[in-house]
Amino acid sequence: MKVAYWSYLLIFCGLILATACKDEPRKVVTTAPITFTKEGSLSLFKGETDSLITRLDIEIAEGEYETQTGLMYRESMEQGQGMLFVFPEEAYHSFYMKNTRFPLDIIYIDRDSVVASIIKDAQPLQEESLPSTQPVMFVLEVNAGLSEAWGLQEGDRIQFTRE
Repeated sequence: MKVAYWSYLLIFCGLILATACKDEPRKVVTTAPITFTKEGSLSLFKGETDSLITRLDIEIAEGEYETQTGLMYRESMEQGQGMLFVFPEEAYHSFYMKNTRFPLDIIYIDRDSVVASIIKDAQPLQEESLPSTQPVMFVLEVNAGLSEAWGLQEGDRIQFTRE
């Protein structure tokens, strides 16, 4: 009787394994691309002359999820666009390029809206820490090369409005 029981159990387990290992077509999961959502406008001004450098449409990242995710998983951003991170208080902040698929300039801005430091040409998918050199309240991310093209420097300032 014991032998018959084990034989039936082996046959039953074999049938389960055979049906569980069936080749079924893989399900393809597609996700919609994350697109830019204009939430405000930002102007950059020369610190010494107060002359306008450029204007950008901005997406605003505030709150824990938005500031941690930022531009991750996006394929690109238009030249006239940027993402402004707004933090509740001034502090040292550090960014990295994990899951960010295109190069960026990262502009650290203090509570007085003055550019404190600039990380130029941060490369995609890198996990190296890119810290601010002093406490900041805002961080502006734009396509790599734009801060150089604009001649942006420490001491220049921003002004933004929400829509």
